[in-house]
Amino acid sequence: MNTANRGEEKIPVWHTMESAQVLARLESDVERGLTGEEAARRLAEVGPNELRAKKRRGALRMLAGQFRETMVLLLVGASAVSYLVGDVKDTVVILAIVVLNVVLSFVQEYRAERAVEALKRMAVPAVKVVRGGEHHMLEAPQLVPGDVVFLEAGGAVPADARLVEVANLKVEEAALTGESLPVEKAEPPLDDPSCPLGDRHNMVHRGTTVTYGRATAVIVATGMQTELGRIARLLAEVPKEETILERRMDQLGKRLAVLALGLVGLIFLLGLLRGFEVSEMLLTAITLAVAAVPEGLPAVVTIALALGARRMAQRNALIRRLPAVETLGSVTIICSDKTGTLTQNRMRVEVLEVAGDRLEVSGQGDLPEAHASLYRTLLVGGALCNDAEIQREGEAETGKEGLGDPTEVALLGAAARFGFSKEELEERLPRTAEVPFSSERKRMLTVHRVSGRDALLLPHPAPFAAFCKGAVDSLLEVSESVLDGERTEPLDGSWRERIEGANAELSSRGCRVLAVAVKGLPQAPEKAGEQLERDLCFVGMLAMTDPLRPEAAEAVDRARAAGIRTLMITGDHPLTAKAIAGQLGMYREGDEVLTGRQVQSMSEAELQARVEEVSVYARVSPEHKLRIVGALQSRGQIAAVTGDGVNDAPALKKADIGVAMGKVGTDV
Repeated sequence: MNTANRGEEKIPVWHTMESAQVLARLESDVERGLTGEEAARRLAEVGPNELRAKKRRGALRMLAGQFRETMVLLLVGASAVSYLVGDVKDTVVILAIVVLNVVLSFVQEYRAERAVEALKRMAVPAVKVVRGGEHHMLEAPQLVPGDVVFLEAGGAVPADARLVEVANLKVEEAALTGESLPVEKAEPPLDDPSCPLGDRHNMVHRGTTVTYGRATAVIVATGMQTELGRIARLLAEVPKEETILERRMDQLGKRLAVLALGLVGLIFLLGLLRGFEVSEMLLTAITLAVAAVPEGLPAVVTIALALGARRMAQRNALIRRLPAVETLGSVTIICSDKTGTLTQNRMRVEVLEVAGDRLEVSGQGDLPEAHASLYRTLLVGGALCNDAEIQREGEAETGKEGLGDPTEVALLGAAARFGFSKEELEERLPRTAEVPFSSERKRMLTVHRVSGRDALLLPHPAPFAAFCKGAVDSLLEVSESVLDGERTEPLDGSWRERIEGANAELSSRGCRVLAVAVKGLPQAPEKAGEQLERDLCFVGMLAMTDPLRPEAAEAVDRARAAGIRTLMITGDHPLTAKAIAGQLGMYREGDEVLTGRQVQSMSEAELQARVEEVSVYARVSPEHKLRIVGALQSRGQIAAVTGDGVNDAPALKKADIGVAMGKVGTDV
């Protein structure tokens, strides 16, 4: 049996096992699932399917924590001594400074904690489960290993599960792996026990979302035993680090304490040698020691940091602890996630390519006259051979708000930018049949009734049109001609070379490329099947990317101008990561790119020797991110980490300054 170590325990390597083996190992059945009694026994044994979070500090503990700083303790001691020697005025002044310092720090931290709590989304998903041969809707905490669950588009994955039956399933895993595109899933076992999480195509994991298709899966891990739970444990193991300012203030406090004690001893000894009374010299020495303590320094520092935190809040940056304001000014390197941090975590069509002609898509516009009919067929085909929907009226132009697979939403957005609304298109060209997408064929096909001027979309007039959309190589397999203007040409070797070359060039830019083909039909098919996917006419390609945030390039440039180095650490593919980093100027031709597997194979010394020369880390796990940040810190770097996904959480905590981006990041 394939197993792997996780801490002290050995667990099966589920993705290398046949689904029947997994069911047998878990003593479950795809038709009947677990019995109610067995599920109750397992729930009592493994506990509810929940992440055990560390209890947050209450207000009193948060307040008490403000008195742990050496400088504050020194001031409290100074006020006590002043009171004992009868200097009430100094006592009141010093205590007022202590109270001001403590209150400002407490209020900032308390408000930040409450703001973070308010941003959390606490919805508990309900899941369709089979138990005892009957289907039930259960809340996620009630699930146990061995439960057979049903997943559908739009639903959250409630626990880690091995897929048993799959129907065109795609899962959004960006928060867990950094993968910018939904991942196509399949049931067959994998050969590599150590393949990265993002490549385990027969598994689904808690914290991800189904964007397309449906599946039946058997739960293999719940709660803290899931990959999400592993990240939570990793997060708990990362020690809480003091900020640079806290360390410097602590060092200053200790030095002042030693200086004060030395001063007390020296003055007391000199006084005795000169014949003064013991009580008089003790009072004099203590008074001088108190005077040596800079009572105003903590107040000045705290007020300055509070003003800085307020200015940051006005720029939509929430500072959880005041000393972090100063740390921001000391950063020497920024380690940034890609998906959702540098990019917008949504797909958008950037390029249209037909008959060797290319159109860069930017905003709303008109189609070029030379190939307007070709581009029209390409856009309409992409919008009709499509199961996504634009959710909100008025948002169609950007494709931001869509229901369905992000790539299909992007196609609808591209069509809408040129005035082709899916709703209007479906009224004019109603769908009469379809051949659904499958991961084996890598394409889908829909048949539509055609009339009037819409016949111009076809190579030859016909009452019905079949539009096919899919991977470029897949459509080349089933196409015999190519649409070139208003005529068709045979899809010979020359055309194939041109199309494959354009596809390779767009892919090298980090684009996801889809193709559209079409053919006319004399009548509606009685039965839609793969026989329709023959003798197609290749129309063109649409290249889409996860677009950069508008402010990302400027931020990288400003960091570089300030002498701060930037690098990318992402779970996405190396090719995509390198393309995005190149657009931002974070990567230059010849720079080194390391993958998670390469990082895993290095010793700490080897990683530390190379860490400052690498600009892009791709296909990395949370553990790899921790090692990279630790290696940078060991080289004397003051590291900031930015990210928005759950997989970024341990590195955010490990960094000298952690920046959780947006609402998703604050959930982490």
